[in-house]
Amino acid sequence: MSDRKTIHGYLNPSRLQLSEPLDLLTIEGEHLQLLLKDLRAIYFVREFTVNYEPDRKAFLSRPKLDGLWVRLRFHDHETLEGILTNDLLALLDSGVHITPPDFNGATVRVFVPRTALAEMTVLGVVGIARRKPAAPAPAQPKLFSD
Repeated sequence: MSDRKTIHGYLNPSRLQLSEPLDLLTIEGEHLQLLLKDLRAIYFVREFTVNYEPDRKAFLSRPKLDGLWVRLRFHDHETLEGILTNDLLALLDSGVHITPPDFNGATVRVFVPRTALAEMTVLGVVGIARRKPAAPAPAQPKLFSD
């Protein structure tokens, strides 16, 4: 939550793009409805532990995953780096999905609503677009036989 309160539970990630409230099922079996504007970030974790935030909030060197290397700055001036898919349609949603820098940590993915962000900076483009080489031009057919 935006007030740094943590709620452990299960939600359907496909519902994150909708403007409707999110349906969250807590570990205790309680049903909650949350609005995206009230959330700071949603952490998708391997298992529920006390330490859900990534151990590292920035990459130590240039990342190896393909995508956009971004730095997110929250309204409280805290930053978090991650890899965002290199897809303009993903930026039109109600937030961004990033892969955090600590690949072996408890957090697999983080969803940050647009309302929680003060700034998003692209630090680099990782990987290259794989293009097929241009096909050679067809040979001109001969008009006269030799």
